[in-house]
Amino acid sequence: MSFARRSFITASAAGFSAAIQPPASAAPLDPRRDPLGVRADFPVVNHRIYLNSAYIAPVHRSVIAASQAHLEAKSTGSLDVGSLMRTNNAVRTQFARMIHAAPDEIGLLFSTGDGENVIANGAGLKPGDNVVVDDLHYTTEFVLYRALEASRGIELRIVKNRDGAVTAADFEPHIDKRTRIVSVAWVSNQNGFRHDMRPIADLAHAQGALFYADAVQAAGMIDLDVRTAGVDALCSGSYKWLMSEFGVAPFFVSREAVDRIQSDRIGEFTIARDEPDRHYQLVKNASKFEGTSRSFGAVAQLRASLSYLERVGVSRIEEHTVALAQQLHAGLVRQGYRMFTPHGNRSSIVTFYITKPADAWRAALDAAKIDVTIRNAQVRVSPALFNNADEIDQLLSITKELS
Repeated sequence: MSFARRSFITASAAGFSAAIQPPASAAPLDPRRDPLGVRADFPVVNHRIYLNSAYIAPVHRSVIAASQAHLEAKSTGSLDVGSLMRTNNAVRTQFARMIHAAPDEIGLLFSTGDGENVIANGAGLKPGDNVVVDDLHYTTEFVLYRALEASRGIELRIVKNRDGAVTAADFEPHIDKRTRIVSVAWVSNQNGFRHDMRPIADLAHAQGALFYADAVQAAGMIDLDVRTAGVDALCSGSYKWLMSEFGVAPFFVSREAVDRIQSDRIGEFTIARDEPDRHYQLVKNASKFEGTSRSFGAVAQLRASLSYLERVGVSRIEEHTVALAQQLHAGLVRQGYRMFTPHGNRSSIVTFYITKPADAWRAALDAAKIDVTIRNAQVRVSPALFNNADEIDQLLSITKELS
């Protein structure tokens, strides 16, 4: 379908709804090769075995089409603020549905780190307060809270993992009446460890602390339920498992927690009602954290991708990719590798330790046209919905040679 002569206004209505549907793909002839029937939608599969979606996930054709439609509309002067805002609201509704929240609990930020900064700067941290994280978290959290130690006199408490896992029992000694934020990566970028969220939430809430989740390695990969998990706030960039572009990050803040977090940005898009003499009533829901214009092209692309993922089904994606990860984990253990990812972990990220030089690994994997992440004497592998068991076997043939 060509978008070259379609205006954005038309696309934003019924035409846009049709545009963001994934191309009709024939039912896979070989279920092992394409269990979810999605490979035709991902150009990357024609070039490489891409097992690196925890780094930067490839986009599918629906996102490409949405990007083309947005740029064409901008090039012909067809964009208008009303259509852009309707797309924003559509994404709020879609992401809310994905994580079992309400649309008014979703704001749109620019990145996952943006979300943690909003929480850190809005929670009213004072000298003597503490923030608790674990050592499987992302680098931004350590940089941010160390800076706040210096500037605000708070304390950062870091829970250490045991064999690649962290439990509520590990958190408990670190959380007390001066804890203001407990922050975890729902799925760790380091080794894919998937936290058991509710017990940690209960510990945080018992002391009156906010429970925040970095979901960039979880949203779109596993089925999330913020109510069941007890999460007060969550943010996820869209360029990993949401299979879209950089520049937009859905941000959940529960209705119960939104008044506890002050916004550090105010602007035209936080106005609820105009009043006389340039006075304003401001919004009080999660959109109060937006302030100004979005990366509207990225929002349009995310809308297309969320529609696509919903059609495929996140629960199906989770079942498929976790099975691939467990296939890989078992194969690596048989080959004698030391694992950073715990046995039985239910995410699609697997990390293991290597002893041979990283350059030897890169050379072997490049020759086989296989993409993974190699760093710190570790290899991280992250199969996505378009990968299959044969590709895992091909990677295992390389790891066997290098063991």
